[in-house]
Amino acid sequence: MPIRITGLGHAGDGITEDGRFAPFTVPGDLVTLDAQDRLVEVVAASPDRVEPPCPHFGHCGGCALQHLKVPVYTAFKRDLVHRTLAQRGFSGIEVAEVHSVPPYTRRRVVLHAHKQGGQTRLGFHARGSHTIVDLSACVIMKPALFSCAAGLKPYLNQWLRENERIALHLTLADNGIALHLSWKHARAPAMIANLAKIAAYLDIIRMTEGDEILLEREAPQLRFGKADVRLPADPFLQPAREGEAILLSHIRNGVRGAKTIADLFCGLGTFSLPLAERHKVLAFDSDPAMVAVPLTAARGTQGLKPVTAERRDLFRRPLLGPEIAQCDAIVLDPPRAGAAAQVAQIAESRLARLVYVSCNPASFARDARTLADRGFRIGTVFPVDQFLWSAELELAAVFTR
Repeated sequence: MPIRITGLGHAGDGITEDGRFAPFTVPGDLVTLDAQDRLVEVVAASPDRVEPPCPHFGHCGGCALQHLKVPVYTAFKRDLVHRTLAQRGFSGIEVAEVHSVPPYTRRRVVLHAHKQGGQTRLGFHARGSHTIVDLSACVIMKPALFSCAAGLKPYLNQWLRENERIALHLTLADNGIALHLSWKHARAPAMIANLAKIAAYLDIIRMTEGDEILLEREAPQLRFGKADVRLPADPFLQPAREGEAILLSHIRNGVRGAKTIADLFCGLGTFSLPLAERHKVLAFDSDPAMVAVPLTAARGTQGLKPVTAERRDLFRRPLLGPEIAQCDAIVLDPPRAGAAAQVAQIAESRLARLVYVSCNPASFARDARTLADRGFRIGTVFPVDQFLWSAELELAAVFTR
């Protein structure tokens, strides 16, 4: 019997009249579902349903919301912030309109390959499955990355043994593509002889596996502000340069006038190096390969104020009151788990200004509660949609007291 979809859940699945969750449905749809609540048929489509731009939508697990009209999609993401903050007791917090990056802008992706029956499939996992959806198109990643992956596919079919899998971490630098390989078994010997030819043909400037450089035609580089940064193997980056620019703009506004800034979970210096054009920066990260990058880049760049960088596990050893007191403002950009230990120290300190960048509204709201309970006020929350057509969302907000 057909059932009406009445809303969207936190993961973007439609909610039925009787409270079940049905993927790939839209509020207003009349649908039939199978015993596992999977969509069987759209009996009557909602006026807010559109034709997905990707032919793999509904099978590929990379996107979940391409079937929503843009205003419904962005309203869902904005409402996600409101609901998450409300769960922590916040009301009346201003949430700006969602700022989405354009399609075809993702500059780093992880693709998976699996050889089965003599044929290799290359793409993302299907939703809730280890099956690989063999991509013939992709509307999220940079075209150069898609072309590189497509060019690699016949070589992967030669290298992989039957039923073998491999993960390919592709990053588009300013001067070419960095490829990091993660094998489930030992590397195929036949691969080595072909590396130079493949790299030149596919614009791969470096190929790595673990800590080993298999081939490097030139060092992959990205520019952050005035500084050119050499990328380590499999680096963490903001998914899209456009999203990075939006976040940096909010951070610059939030720290305006500060003399000394601490950049916590600094990564490659994505924010540290542009901020050093106007501020002294103290940078911290737990990854030694990461934390060395902004320090080296700063030394080689003219026109920057002093940058120091220190390896430090901020989960186990957060900055304490006397260290926080050296800063006029802090930029905090933790992983999905948030920064509960560090936020607790900031809350007990005398710091008056914090810019929090988050990739997880739930941990952001938890940490915001800790800060608010110690006198911090939350400014406008700015949602930045870098993970198009997913339920993921990044946020930036300034806390003051």
